[in-house]
Amino acid sequence: MTGDLVLVIDAGTTSTRALLFDRTGRCHAVSQREFAQFYPEPGRVEHDAAEIWTATLACMRQAAGQVGAERIASIGVTNQRETVVAWDRIGGEPLARAIVWQDRRTAPLCEKLRSEGAEPLVQAHTGLLLDPYFSGTKMRWLLDDEPAAAQAAREGRLALGTVESWLVWKLTGGSAHVTDASNASRTLLLALDGADWDDDLLALFGVPRAALPQVVDSLGEFGTALPEWLGVGIPVRGLAGDQQAATIGQGCLAAGQVKATYGTGAFVLATMGDAVPRSGHRLLGTVLMQQAGRRSYALEGSVFVAGSLIKWLRDSMGLIASADETAALASSVPDSGGVVLVPALSGLGAPHWRPDATAALSGMTFATTRAHIARAALEAMAHQTHDLMAAFAADRAPWSTLRIDGGMSSNDWMAQDLADLLDLPVERPAMVETTALGAGMLAATASGWFASLDEAATAMRGPLTRFEPQMPQSVRDARIARWKLALGKV
Repeated sequence: MTGDLVLVIDAGTTSTRALLFDRTGRCHAVSQREFAQFYPEPGRVEHDAAEIWTATLACMRQAAGQVGAERIASIGVTNQRETVVAWDRIGGEPLARAIVWQDRRTAPLCEKLRSEGAEPLVQAHTGLLLDPYFSGTKMRWLLDDEPAAAQAAREGRLALGTVESWLVWKLTGGSAHVTDASNASRTLLLALDGADWDDDLLALFGVPRAALPQVVDSLGEFGTALPEWLGVGIPVRGLAGDQQAATIGQGCLAAGQVKATYGTGAFVLATMGDAVPRSGHRLLGTVLMQQAGRRSYALEGSVFVAGSLIKWLRDSMGLIASADETAALASSVPDSGGVVLVPALSGLGAPHWRPDATAALSGMTFATTRAHIARAALEAMAHQTHDLMAAFAADRAPWSTLRIDGGMSSNDWMAQDLADLLDLPVERPAMVETTALGAGMLAATASGWFASLDEAATAMRGPLTRFEPQMPQSVRDARIARWKLALGKV
């Protein structure tokens, strides 16, 4: 098939989107639909995988309808990574609600394995830590606590996978059950330097190999989307977890380049080349991508709460009417008035890894206004990133420039605050949705548009806005001291 556009499915945490990119990275169409978030108990977060597929298909059809499906050369898929779906191989329907990456229900299992001394083995093999964030313990929970999943496993009907596996299965009518190496590296079941699922890890977590997808490259031929979806059969050629896709979309392909994505959570990745990363400061080693069986790696710091904090201020607290208000509110006061917000609404991620931590808003007086709280919420983004920067430096991966993207990064006030607190130049591309762009680059390269991903990045990345640090060191030091004091209390 020849075509001048690639279709990207960007399956996020709160919505799914379909975008169409050309060879220059210009977006010709976009369609987005939100889907339901389920919170059945404290610490539990679930999605309806069937609704994700229905929303995805609707977005694909709407976006393709704007340009004509015959113009689409291939499909790329990027996804919220650690969310787990269990479905029936025969009927093709979900067997339970998907367990979302933010979900904390497997904390007791993680603590049990940790107390049994399993974490050093897990970290040495996978680059990850024992935390409910990752997929393996979620799969074990489904097998133990969802009778339909357990019965399907006994009968050989169970399929397990992260969201991209589920979507490719549906796109191809069940002919492809695959996951790319970047997503597989987030499951706790794949050794960073192993080609396939690791037998020792499968035994540790009790996950049956037969239920798992095939581990494949991040770009290649992964089956064809059925003609019934868009009227023509379109090959699926790009797969990547959302943070790896954003790293690719930012052009961070050489060792030492660093990006931070501010979406529902915040995720910093430093490209490490072909060296398997080993962290001594509670960062994560992860596969950045795999091409022709060869892997490149990244060191990652994951913050669980970023844009979701602003959503919480809007929807649960009623302090703002829209996310766009925060920049104006933050600018309306000279500082936060001593207010510090530690947004541990889903525990603390890297480099602390405290699933038991809860959020705290401190330093308030009668003089505190909603502007101070909004400013403290935005300042928390820079402080969490600063904690990560210190850990990366300790792991011999120092930052010289930070490339930012994601929905929150369009906030100029926050971008400048990052540059100020980190004391680093911060670069933001014109296309801040680099997660989708990265998946588009993978699909475009696999379609033969470019000789390499480097060439794709050069062609498809747009102009940059640069923010230079301006904050006096004394102000920076005082803010960091207040943050550390508030952090210590949670």
